[in-house]
Amino acid sequence: MMIFNFNRTMRYIKYFLLFFITFSFAQTKSNLPQQQWVDSIYSKMSFEEKVGQLFMIAAYSNKNEKHYNEIDQLVEKYNVGGLIFFQGGPVRQAKLTNRYQAKSKVPLFIGIDAEWGLSMRLDSTYRYPWNMTLGAIQDYKLIEEMGKQMGRQSKRMGIHFNFAPVVDINTNPKNPIIGNRSFGEDKINVTNAAEALMIGLQSEGVFATAKHFPGHGDTSTDSHHTLPMVNFDKDRIDNVELYPYKELVKKGLSSVMVAHLNVPSIEPREGYPTSISYNVVTNILKKELGFNGLIFTDALNMKGASNFKEPGAIDLEAFLAGNDVLLFAENVPVAIQKFQEAFQDGSLTEERLSESVKKILTYKYKVGLNSYKPIELKNLTNDLNKSEYDALNYLLYENALTLLKNKESIVPIKKFENERIAYVKIGNDDETFFVSKLKEYTNVDYIKTTNLDSVLVELKDYSKVIIGYHKADGAWKNHNLNFKELFWIEQIAKQNKVIVTFFTKPYSLLKIKNFNNIEALILAYQNNNFSNTVAAEAIFGAIGCKGKLPVSINENFYINDGLKTTKMNRLAFGAPENVGMNSLVLTKIDSVANHAINEKMTPGIQVLVARKGKVVYQKSFGYHSYDKEKAVQNTDLYDVASLTKILATLPNVMVQFDKGKLKMNTKLGTMLPVFKNSNKKDATVVDMLTHQARFYPWIGFYKATLDSLGKPDSKYYRNEFSEQFSIKVTDNLYLRKDYNDSIIKAIADSELLPKVQYKYSDFAFIILKEYLEKSTGKHLDVLAENNFYKILGANRMLYNPLRKFSKNEIIPTEIDNYFRYETIQGYVHDMAAAMQGGVGGHAGVFANSLDVAKMMQMYLQQGNYGNHQFISKETFNKFNTCYYCKDDNRRGVGFDKPQLGKSGPTCGCVSMTSFGHTGFTGTMAWADPEKEIVYIFLSNRTFPEAKTNVLSRENIRENIQKIIYESIVE
Repeated sequence: MMIFNFNRTMRYIKYFLLFFITFSFAQTKSNLPQQQWVDSIYSKMSFEEKVGQLFMIAAYSNKNEKHYNEIDQLVEKYNVGGLIFFQGGPVRQAKLTNRYQAKSKVPLFIGIDAEWGLSMRLDSTYRYPWNMTLGAIQDYKLIEEMGKQMGRQSKRMGIHFNFAPVVDINTNPKNPIIGNRSFGEDKINVTNAAEALMIGLQSEGVFATAKHFPGHGDTSTDSHHTLPMVNFDKDRIDNVELYPYKELVKKGLSSVMVAHLNVPSIEPREGYPTSISYNVVTNILKKELGFNGLIFTDALNMKGASNFKEPGAIDLEAFLAGNDVLLFAENVPVAIQKFQEAFQDGSLTEERLSESVKKILTYKYKVGLNSYKPIELKNLTNDLNKSEYDALNYLLYENALTLLKNKESIVPIKKFENERIAYVKIGNDDETFFVSKLKEYTNVDYIKTTNLDSVLVELKDYSKVIIGYHKADGAWKNHNLNFKELFWIEQIAKQNKVIVTFFTKPYSLLKIKNFNNIEALILAYQNNNFSNTVAAEAIFGAIGCKGKLPVSINENFYINDGLKTTKMNRLAFGAPENVGMNSLVLTKIDSVANHAINEKMTPGIQVLVARKGKVVYQKSFGYHSYDKEKAVQNTDLYDVASLTKILATLPNVMVQFDKGKLKMNTKLGTMLPVFKNSNKKDATVVDMLTHQARFYPWIGFYKATLDSLGKPDSKYYRNEFSEQFSIKVTDNLYLRKDYNDSIIKAIADSELLPKVQYKYSDFAFIILKEYLEKSTGKHLDVLAENNFYKILGANRMLYNPLRKFSKNEIIPTEIDNYFRYETIQGYVHDMAAAMQGGVGGHAGVFANSLDVAKMMQMYLQQGNYGNHQFISKETFNKFNTCYYCKDDNRRGVGFDKPQLGKSGPTCGCVSMTSFGHTGFTGTMAWADPEKEIVYIFLSNRTFPEAKTNVLSRENIRENIQKIIYESIVE
């Protein structure tokens, strides 16, 4: 039994009263400066000045001085309270904002419609996804972060109100004005996404505005042109349309925008817009929902309002209905006159005017307009377009990407080696970026034939066809499939296994009645670089699909449909901030690379940086040669020189190691008969690959094949191919087919260095190439291609690139005036490798930076890439070990390692577990497991001649590597 304790109860009451009084006093005290400022400003205002505060007029920064002067007059003479900016540019708008603010007695509210960022209205500003795209995202924290970024950008522009989020629940697919501006048709999802955006915006001191009250989602007409009808009963409106407002009001929503709608169930007067309905604005929004924030009308120039009453009269009616701010008033002087008349006849009271004007002044205080400061113009455009914003955009589009169908788990495409993949474009917008991204994963043939019958013939032998439906990226644009587009999809899907990717709004799927023949269906929502990137990544497994459909598509797909896929460990793409790096620091690479080119250390450069499995920096600089006729592209191929050792020979040696055919202590004499009785017979694999087998560094094999004039001797060469002279050195130079035996014998017969010590030599890799080919019965280029490049999707890494690529895609390496006497382009630069038909164990591979990165990422992942185990973890770790560091030999087994002293191949800032290699032509590939970094540097510093290595002397590669590590912010 509970015993009543009078004294204890009185003590609790005493404590409660004390707390209440203290809290109330603190609140009053904290609000005191605000109230004093509001009262002070209000008391000094004339009636006309008070009324002027109610108007937020339209301003543009892309118009002429006549318009700017008109705004000046409205600010100075009629004391308008705010401006809503429309089209223009950020610097122009900022200058005008400063101009108008300087002329205003009371600082102005500045508002903007920026539902997907400032770019909705302003050029040169940042663009985020549409709400419908965001509606597919399940992680609302991402939307909140977007709100924060939008808030910072708005604040930087001196903007106080962003007229977002749209909380209309788009239950009508034919809605002409909301559609993609809505988060979808599910009230819970719409509310959660809107709340996240609101919280993000308001956390940065920018007021959010929920719109369009009471709900514009189920309309088939546009209130800009007419008064749309919403014919639901009050219970439905209360349960669905009003739901987001109820929830957002609880969470601190600052303002609401009231729409021009005809809703008979809540405003029975025929054709009476909700924006001027006392019942809608005051009874429902203020009283029933308990909203005490600022209430905006939708633009009063819209036909949904202006057709009902003339300018001035519509403003007064809207105010009497309960609105605080009259948006886009068409005639402020006339409206003020109407307010004066209403005040005189008693229909407008001082109490009603005071309520809204003081509320407006209170919000001006809250946003800091009591101590207004002009917008700083310096670095404005840069501040509005920070590269860190890209990091979030990648995540938004990645999390939105929605897989609606995936027959036989065709997505992701798991194995490349047995696939033949084609791409076909549907739609009228640009597809080039998407195609380029597809090709970065594997060979994808773009079928450009315009006749469907011919297309079907071309596609017959393809194992998979990727169809991209590309339409212009605009929230109000028509994305519907026409008959021809629909027919093409149907016919290709009947014949081939297809992955159809829609870079359009979800409602574009409505035209498809039968999805049976489509194996995979991906909805990417918009057509831009971000959506194109994540779609390609998902198709090839670099990321997984996570999005859920925000609207229903007939009877085929429903709200929250969306299949998940797990990612494979293939390289993806992102911004540096996605992986804990600073974009601004990384941009310093540009100046180092450009300096090297300007000082003629090399004609051109490719640089790639990846971290945590994402490529975050990939750029090309300069030209193929100093004549500056052809700029270097990311897809161009470089002769990577000694990187061949770890890109072709070493991985195949590790394969043999995994098979038990080689061990660290295997001796050369048992590997190749030619060395059985040589002075090198006891050289072990580990000694050869750590460069301490006492081998001489190099022999100029080519010199023995030149005549007395230093030209290729006819004893060894011919200008045309024949059975006897079959080793192609250049276009018109063929070496005797048996000369490789002479190279191997020359190595076997060469002397040894006098003592065991680290001495870099190509001999080991020339020998290992011979071993691999003899033991497998396959040429090294075939082994590299079949065992690695095909599976990796490294379709731009190979020996003898002219068999697949044109010369204008291949960087020249030297003007040879000592052996081949021509410009070396498409043929290996290294003379010994050239005498082996371009396929050397130590040189001969050509590649672009991305494909080299794939190989290095495979190593970084301990032999695994794309869920394929190329090399066992144990084997990789054994080869990435410095066995002789104690003897001052930094080398791993085949890999180079960081320097032990001051000088060496790296910046000195990498971890000791890192590994890689450098090449004579000015190349470097390096991976660091501890920081999860892959760094690729490719150049042709040997062009036009190779003698002076200024690139190395000036530490260009190392300086770039240092910048990479300086950019890590974790």
